[in-house]
Amino acid sequence: MRVFDSLSFPTLILRPNKEVMTANHRFLEKYNTTLEEVVGMRCHEVFYGTRDTCPREPCPLKQVITDKKGHSSINRYFDEHGDERWEDRVFSPILDDDGEVRYIMDSVRDITRLKSLEKELLETKEFLEQLIAASPSAIMAADMKGNTLLINEAAEKMFGLPANSAPGAFNVESLYPPGLARDIMKRMRAPSIGGKGKLTGAEVAIKNLRGEEIPLEITAAILYEGEREIATMGIFNDLREKRAVEEKLRQTRAQLAQAEKMASMGQLAAGVAHEINNPLTGILFYANMVRDNMAENDPQREDMGFIIEDVYRCKEIVKSLLAYSRRTAQAKGLHEWNAVVEQALVLIRDQKIFANIKVIRDFSEEMMMVNIDKNQINQVIINLVMNAVAAMNEEGTLTLRTYRDKASHQVFLEVRDTGCGIPKQNLGKIFDPFFTTKEPGKGTGLGLSTVYGLVQENGGDVSVKKTGPEGTTFLVKLPLYVASAGPDGEERRNDR
Repeated sequence: MRVFDSLSFPTLILRPNKEVMTANHRFLEKYNTTLEEVVGMRCHEVFYGTRDTCPREPCPLKQVITDKKGHSSINRYFDEHGDERWEDRVFSPILDDDGEVRYIMDSVRDITRLKSLEKELLETKEFLEQLIAASPSAIMAADMKGNTLLINEAAEKMFGLPANSAPGAFNVESLYPPGLARDIMKRMRAPSIGGKGKLTGAEVAIKNLRGEEIPLEITAAILYEGEREIATMGIFNDLREKRAVEEKLRQTRAQLAQAEKMASMGQLAAGVAHEINNPLTGILFYANMVRDNMAENDPQREDMGFIIEDVYRCKEIVKSLLAYSRRTAQAKGLHEWNAVVEQALVLIRDQKIFANIKVIRDFSEEMMMVNIDKNQINQVIINLVMNAVAAMNEEGTLTLRTYRDKASHQVFLEVRDTGCGIPKQNLGKIFDPFFTTKEPGKGTGLGLSTVYGLVQENGGDVSVKKTGPEGTTFLVKLPLYVASAGPDGEERRNDR
């Protein structure tokens, strides 16, 4: 009896008919009762206050009598304060000499704390699952054999996997280029790279199951149980958008730098042109006067002609400088874009340069109005066409393509040649003033810089869209003129 009374769990001894035979001290203390009160009562009277039947069906006590083995029942109830409680009732048979159940020991174990921990664990698990599922970053975990344990929706989309892929459906090595998974594991195990079992901010490239090339930033870790490696996990971020933003930022910075450079050079060019133009005019005047006073057979007459020719060449350079510095007033007006391009072609004085060139006009059939200084834009188109002709050595195909984009309110002109292309090392300098690849005396290096300045002056942009051994395409963008009525009915312009 002392052993029974020393049990740490509240315990009853029941007869097979559910009648309480005795109770230990712990039981009497827990339920604040006496032995006299509980002895002779049925167990369901003690626990549930019901006289006739037990509300717990099937009753574990019956199973104990039938099976002659122990059974348990987990019950949920609310105490006098309304708090949720849980108990585990363990029924153990006490057999007689014939192996029949003579008594049943009913031990009551309070498992409320355990159930609370289970609930918290379940809630934490559900929260983590929701967090992982909702993460915009791709998350994947695998066992040490590479079999997937967890794949969130972002990872399914990134790697081109079927939706709701079951754990173990894929091996991570099949999702990486050959050797990459092993290389990542090697780097995670290298203390000199990320520390034991860690890899942070590594950039890799994969080709997913849809055949898309994707640059990724990966953060990975090995999961341990003691010192034993049990799993790996990785968080993957798609770098395509980030790199696109970085490239856009790089281009914007380059454009700002170019604009600043052009502004500074424009001021310099205007000053140089002004200072040079006056003495050139004087040299030309006196050179012509000297030559006119020379006899036809004077041996120096030819030399004087060379002087006059070089002065004219200097004046053309000055003219280009003035155009580049844009020190002339603009005369903007509304013009149809295709007509502007067509007129520029007609204005090219030396039409013989097109003798061995096939000119393709791929003009949009849409009406495209622009508010521009037509003379300036004619000069832009002429310069681009002459550059294209020179790049082809006056033999090849010249394509002029026009189109518009309604969403961005822009019109476009592509000037495409079949020349040798622009060397990569020159791409960043082609719009710089005085930069030229032509032989000395063949070019001033102001053509494309003038084009850049004039297009900017008209609210647009010019760039190299594509270049290579097959040729080069220059792209001119200008604001599309769209008329719209304001609140007062007056026409408004958005040719910003």
